[in-house]
Amino acid sequence: MPAKPPPASPVSDVPWHACTAGDALARLQADRGGLDAAEAARRLQRHGRNELPATGGRPGWLRFLSQFNNALIYFLLAAAGAAGLLGHVVDAAVIAAVVVVNAIVGYVQEGKAERALDAIRRMISPQATVLRGGQRHTAAVADLVPGDVVLLDPGDRVPADLRLLAARSLLIDEAVLTGESVAAGKHEAAVDAAAALGDRSCMAWSGTLVAAGQGVGVVVATGSSTEIGRISTLIGAVRTLTTPLLRQIDSFGRRFTWVALAGAAALFAFAVLVRGFRWDEALMAVVALAVGVVPEGLPAVITITLAIGVQRMAARNAVIRRLPAVETLGATSVICTDKTGTLTRNEMTARQLLLPGRVLRVEGIGYAPDGRIVADGDDAAAVLAQAAPLLRAGLLCNDARLRQTDGTWSVEGDPMEGALVALAMKAGLAPDALRVECPRVDAIPFDAQHRFMATLHRNAEGGRVVFVKGAPERLLEMCSAQREDAGTRPLDHATWQAAIAAAAAEGERVLGFACKQVGDEVERLDFEGLGDGLQLLGLVGFIDPPREEAMAAIAECRSANIAVKMITGDHGATAAAIARQLGLAEDPDVVTGAQLDAVADADLGALAGATEVFARTSPEHKLRIVRALQAGGAVVAMTGDGVNDAPALKQADVGVAMGGKGTEAAKEASEMVLLDDNFASIVAAVHEGRVVYDNVRKVVGWTLPTNGGEMLAIATAILFGFTMPVTPVQILWINLVTAVTLGLVLAFEPAEDGVMKRAPRRASASLLTPFLVWRVVFVSLLFLAGALGVFAWALGRGHEVESARTLVVNTIVAMEIFYLFNVRYLHTASFTWRGAMGTPVVLGAVGAVVLAQLAFTYLPVMQALFATRAVGALDGLVVVGIGLALMLALEAEKLVLRRLGVLEAAA
Repeated sequence: MPAKPPPASPVSDVPWHACTAGDALARLQADRGGLDAAEAARRLQRHGRNELPATGGRPGWLRFLSQFNNALIYFLLAAAGAAGLLGHVVDAAVIAAVVVVNAIVGYVQEGKAERALDAIRRMISPQATVLRGGQRHTAAVADLVPGDVVLLDPGDRVPADLRLLAARSLLIDEAVLTGESVAAGKHEAAVDAAAALGDRSCMAWSGTLVAAGQGVGVVVATGSSTEIGRISTLIGAVRTLTTPLLRQIDSFGRRFTWVALAGAAALFAFAVLVRGFRWDEALMAVVALAVGVVPEGLPAVITITLAIGVQRMAARNAVIRRLPAVETLGATSVICTDKTGTLTRNEMTARQLLLPGRVLRVEGIGYAPDGRIVADGDDAAAVLAQAAPLLRAGLLCNDARLRQTDGTWSVEGDPMEGALVALAMKAGLAPDALRVECPRVDAIPFDAQHRFMATLHRNAEGGRVVFVKGAPERLLEMCSAQREDAGTRPLDHATWQAAIAAAAAEGERVLGFACKQVGDEVERLDFEGLGDGLQLLGLVGFIDPPREEAMAAIAECRSANIAVKMITGDHGATAAAIARQLGLAEDPDVVTGAQLDAVADADLGALAGATEVFARTSPEHKLRIVRALQAGGAVVAMTGDGVNDAPALKQADVGVAMGGKGTEAAKEASEMVLLDDNFASIVAAVHEGRVVYDNVRKVVGWTLPTNGGEMLAIATAILFGFTMPVTPVQILWINLVTAVTLGLVLAFEPAEDGVMKRAPRRASASLLTPFLVWRVVFVSLLFLAGALGVFAWALGRGHEVESARTLVVNTIVAMEIFYLFNVRYLHTASFTWRGAMGTPVVLGAVGAVVLAQLAFTYLPVMQALFATRAVGALDGLVVVGIGLALMLALEAEKLVLRRLGVLEAAA
């Protein structure tokens, strides 16, 4: 019989972080010695195992078959059927292969959410050290229950959500949940009930990593009830979105299929009932029309265009995990980005030294010891002499080391301590030599409750010295005097408080430094008496400096009308200062997570659109922000690296995970992974996405009119009852020889000028814009005129039908070649030296087509297969002249539209 739940305690409605340790134990009916085995077993039966639920998922075969269930695939299959009906097995096989490849790609990429959840489950450590009946035991993490007492040591992964009972210099890396780059200090004292997740310093969260110190905590939540479990539930609830291009192709495929079927049926009835065609002749004519109108190579070329975009983005440090995300990037109108490591270097740098009576500036960024310490009006020697006591304190009260590998400096240890080592080296101090000269005798490690670190050192000149480093407010409480060149004087609390506030307003993290001389008899440090005689040396302000390339990328986003939103777990003042330095806004609006909680979903869209910086955010906040922006019509790219980012990454139109510091859960929930964790790489990917979409439109703009011209030529012959200008097998030849050459080269086109100066396209915008619709109709009519014109001209000169048809085929191919050069530039003139020279890919394709047409026209075997005849030199000049006339007409059309100011808007 299951055990009854414990009675409600007086503090049952108080959040765990607001309870005292004693109240938490009482509420859980536990004690510091842990549960006994029998009680643990009863609670395991009641609460279930401490693990995240496995994803059920669909059977693999069903997932594979579902890849065929969309209009694009039906469109491809219809094209394969049309080609197969004419007996062109190779063409049909190629189209069928594209269908299968698309299905395999979709099958592999589907299940992103399931893999993200699996990645989160793997973050839970399999074993934990617990107290059971007052004795240490190693227990399976899955068997932990509320009330278990867990022991934490450096390197441990926290196995469940814990309310800390004791903490000794405990630091926990919570970046996967909060995004904070610096390990969080922990203590056992309760905090305010309204504290944000990152400020609940008496809690240890499941899945986070113990960086230093020791701790003891009681389990308060397991499995899906933990913070990481709650995020897992959020991921599972997020619906995977369809990309704009897939929606457009699906819509286009459905409409095009119905229009083509209706047109073919109507034309078949007209041919039989009105023109008196035999039904089999009419059927063959309609099949020829279908082959002419169905752009069977279009989906394959679009896929290739996207794949080329993937390669180009990979060269710019952006790895695409889902092919359609390439073009979605081109439609991105809002980028929601993390701060630390993405917009900033993730390298703490000392920016200024605040000494009694003056401020010194520090040059250089990162951990490289390059730069100087300077002050207005003083020479270098005077500056360094004044800063020397503080620099010594920062270097000796320090456990970090710098190392240089292949010219790159990195830190071993705490980032801020690494910045202090770099600061000392900029002043000419040698860290190893000074540490040997003044060896450490004893230390009090940093403790979150006391908020300082202290070390005891031997002085080379005799005696001993104590250095203290910590939160500036704490050191102001401990010090009674401040050290100056001429000695000491009473501490000026108001001046120092103002200096701290000013540094914090600039987004700096501030550390205070103090010292005192003691005798040789002092061997140990203790908290009692540490503050007696302590003198404040000064403060150091640190920043995580913005990436210079991120500043340029944000400026590029502004010119491209792409909004950038900073969403961070950091404090509002820090985030606002970085936003100003990046040029995100001169006076950025900052909204905190607590403020977001007070805003209804209906009102969040307007707030999200107007706000540049969101601070102290939770996973729910990020998810709500992304959804609110999408509800307003934005196409949202979202960056993230932690488990806390995974729900928003999956919800976003393009989830962007960090490849360096990102968790597997974040990567699995994303469409794109940045190899260099750099915001500039996102903007580079957006640039490539726009180029890809331009090239997709060029492919569509070239394919549909050329096929439309063929279709109109056949339809006109049926409607007016004259001889067919081309045969079905000749149409198939045109489609085959041009689709694998001319139609493909547009996928390799480089960017046109000004690609990042245009506004992002609307997500709801049709693939066939008004300009492209006009271009399809206009060019199709020009192709019709060229084909029928040369056919009538040839027959009028006494050519037999076979010779006239040969000229028609060559004329259509020539017009397709000249039209290719025109369509390569949708926004600018094609009559330029760059346009005439083309690219190696374009010239190679044109050369291949010319050789194929020469074989088609003059080789006896081709003449026998396609019923062609050799043509004379004059006929050849006419063919080329018609192609050139087509291009001149289209360039004139483009010039008129551009002067009317409608080309850019329509395109």
